[in-house]
Amino acid sequence: MNRKTLVLPAVLGLLAPVLVACGGSGGGSGGDAIVVGTTDQFTAGKDATAPFDPAYAYDTGVWNVLRQTVQTLMRVPRGGGAPVPDAASRCGFTDRASERYRCTLREGLTFADGTPVTAKDVKFSIERALAIKSDNGAAGLLASIDTIETKGEGEIVFHLKTPDATFPYKLSTPVAGIVSSEKYDAKKLRDGFQVDGSGPYTMKAAVDGDRVTEVVFTRNSRYQGDIKLRNDKVVLRSFEDAGAMGEALEAGDIDMMTRTMSPEQIKDLNENPKPDIKVTEVPGLEIRYLGFNTEAPSVKDKAVRQAMAAVVDRSRLAGSVYGTSATPLYSLIPSSIAAHTNSFLDTYGEPSATNAAGILREAGITTPVKLTLHYTTDHYGAGTAQEFTTLRDQLNATKLFDVTVKGTKWSEFRPAQKRGDYAVYGLGWFPDFPDPDNYVAPFLDADNFLNTPYVNSATRSRLLPESRRAADRNAASSAFAQIQDIVATDVPVLPLWQGKQYVAARDDLTGVEWALNTSSDLQLWELSRGIA
Repeated sequence: MNRKTLVLPAVLGLLAPVLVACGGSGGGSGGDAIVVGTTDQFTAGKDATAPFDPAYAYDTGVWNVLRQTVQTLMRVPRGGGAPVPDAASRCGFTDRASERYRCTLREGLTFADGTPVTAKDVKFSIERALAIKSDNGAAGLLASIDTIETKGEGEIVFHLKTPDATFPYKLSTPVAGIVSSEKYDAKKLRDGFQVDGSGPYTMKAAVDGDRVTEVVFTRNSRYQGDIKLRNDKVVLRSFEDAGAMGEALEAGDIDMMTRTMSPEQIKDLNENPKPDIKVTEVPGLEIRYLGFNTEAPSVKDKAVRQAMAAVVDRSRLAGSVYGTSATPLYSLIPSSIAAHTNSFLDTYGEPSATNAAGILREAGITTPVKLTLHYTTDHYGAGTAQEFTTLRDQLNATKLFDVTVKGTKWSEFRPAQKRGDYAVYGLGWFPDFPDPDNYVAPFLDADNFLNTPYVNSATRSRLLPESRRAADRNAASSAFAQIQDIVATDVPVLPLWQGKQYVAARDDLTGVEWALNTSSDLQLWELSRGIA
């Protein structure tokens, strides 16, 4: 699961906090609304003028707003598996090579304001994302599209440059969301916090200065699609930290808290149950990793990156910081995905300062190697600072490295990372869709999420295209195994751990087990009170 200068009307500064109406009518928070807490921060500033524009957004928190309001041709069903039609009535490849994909829209489909949704709107929306090509990297998901053909009002045909069996998954992501040419400019992003679509909810965002404090989602009476709504209104309320979110849950001010609960909260709620509050573990595919600017002098020699890989103790890191909510990860692809291999463990073995010293010595690297590890203070939860302190201590204990750590808020961290300001940085990844392709392509393909200078021609030109030809995804395992071995050798990224997901909710709330899927997508329509 990623921002330019906000140019909002000057009146916002006089009326903050204010409700920004998006896509239809609906009341403010309160009443019978289900209130959900999150520590995701929604801000607009000099590096993010259009945080809610589908052509720009590439961040799990923002996507969780867009998934409620912007409809896609396909969607991944509540329990996972192959995508099913949503805005479309049917979709499918029309050739054996997976190069031609046809969708037919549902009859009578409209945007929330009643304007008809046509094939031309689908074509406009996807071509717009490709044309704007935001540096956040989301458009890379659509890079296999060559041309888009429309037939009448309701048929769309995608002609792909190369075979891509994962294309139905990509059409289920918000970057492929359908927007109106009357509301969105074809060549530039839409500033501010407005979202207009044909999804299950309309929305209003409460804005305080340059920050959204809560989003009110109200049932879209005109929605036609695959989703069954179990409520009429949900409020998504943003908290500065997990502690404040937890206090609100205990006080009854919110009904559920989602990402991101702190490790201490999870442990406490499990060991010391609170009256009327239930903790639920839901399947998760989150990973955390170190990324490298492979052109930065301090880490340009891959021996430095290899030595770090040889010495980091993932088990101690995950266990000491996150307890049972995280497990060591030895590949970009998590162990719960069929194509996973333990490439880093196979290559470097158990953590060893002796092996790391040998790698550096053979490469002629003078030690200690001075590095700064950069992390974001407000995006992945309260454990991140301790995680990076632990990493620093592990590396410094070998005497091979002289490491400092520096935390920065996400609104500054992410733009700096994309610019290449950091030699070493920490990021997390929540998959766009549950396929091994989405754990490697966003980091290694062209126009990638990291904006990395690292290029491996075998991966980009041969192995990734080869893997996408396989309609049977198990048949792509050989290509993915080779990619994972290449990553372990070159270390453009260093996988650290994979995590579990937890939500805590008041015991009168039902549907909690479906509220987050494996990709950390919020499915707010699953929630209801009292009856399932």
